[in-house]
Amino acid sequence: MASKSAKKANLLDHHSIKHILDESVSEVVTSRGYVEDVRLSNVRLLVGTIIIVIALFAQFYKKKFPENRDFLIACIGLYPFFFFFNGLLQLIIYTKEKDAILFTYPPAGSFTSTGLVVSSKLPRFSDMYTLTIASADPKSVSAQEPVHLTKSVTQWFTKDGVLVEGLFWKDVEALIDQYTKEPKKSK
Repeated sequence: MASKSAKKANLLDHHSIKHILDESVSEVVTSRGYVEDVRLSNVRLLVGTIIIVIALFAQFYKKKFPENRDFLIACIGLYPFFFFFNGLLQLIIYTKEKDAILFTYPPAGSFTSTGLVVSSKLPRFSDMYTLTIASADPKSVSAQEPVHLTKSVTQWFTKDGVLVEGLFWKDVEALIDQYTKEPKKSK
C-alpha cells in the first residue's frame, strides 16, 4: 500500500466516502505502471489562466476609462472567443469524461496502444459503489471490453470510517487483472 496513515471518511457523507475511494483507486492504478494523462485538464487550466490575465489587464490597465477605451474594446472583443472555447471544452468534458476519475497512458513497455479510463459511481442514498475500467480509446484495436465492480462500501470501511485499504486494493487489483486478461472484443 502506498500510504502509511489510515484514510478516514465521514460515513454519513457519501461525497467523503467516494472521494477516499476514488483517491485510493488512482493510487492502485498508478502503482500498476499506468501514468495519469492530464492533457485535457492542462488545456482547461491554460484557457482559464488566459481569461483571468485578460480580465486583470482590463481591470488594472494604467490609463483610466476614457483613455483606455480601445484597449477595453479589444479585451471585450476577445471574450466571445474564450466563451466559445470554454463551451467547447465543457462539451468535450461532458461527452468524454462523464464519471471518469482517471485517464491514463498505456503502461510503459506494453503492447497496447491505449490507456485506461477509470470511472466510479456512488449514487446518493446508496451504499453501492461501482467502479468501471475501460479503454481510453474504445475504437482501438487493442481496446478491451469494460469491466465493472459493484460492491457495498460497508465491505471496505470499519464502523469508525477507516478505509481497510488492503481489502479495497485487492478488489481494485483484481478488477485491473480482469480487464488486462479479458479477450479482445470482436469487431
